[in-house]
Amino acid sequence: MAAAGSTATGPAAAKEVEKKVELMKEVRAHQVAIAELNSLHPSRAVYQKAGNIFFRKSVKSVVTSEQKQLDLAKARLNKLDQA
Repeated sequence: MAAAGSTATGPAAAKEVEKKVELMKEVRAHQVAIAELNSLHPSRAVYQKAGNIFFRKSVKSVVTSEQKQLDLAKARLNKLDQA
C-alpha cells in the first residue's frame, strides 16, 4: 500500500529531486569559481561573461559577483528544502 501512495507523488518528487541536484551543481560551480579566482593575483584582470559578451574586470569585482550568485543559489536550495 505504501508503494501506491509513493507512485502518486513519484513524478512530482522526482522533479523536485532533479531541481535540488541542479541547484547543488550550481552551488558547487560557484564555489569552485570563487576558489579559482581567489588563487589569482589581485592585480590580474579577468573576464566575466554577461550574455554573449565578455567584460574585463578586476578579480575582486568578479569574486563579489560570484558570491552574490552563490548566495542566491543557496537561498533557492534552502527554499526547496523547506517546501
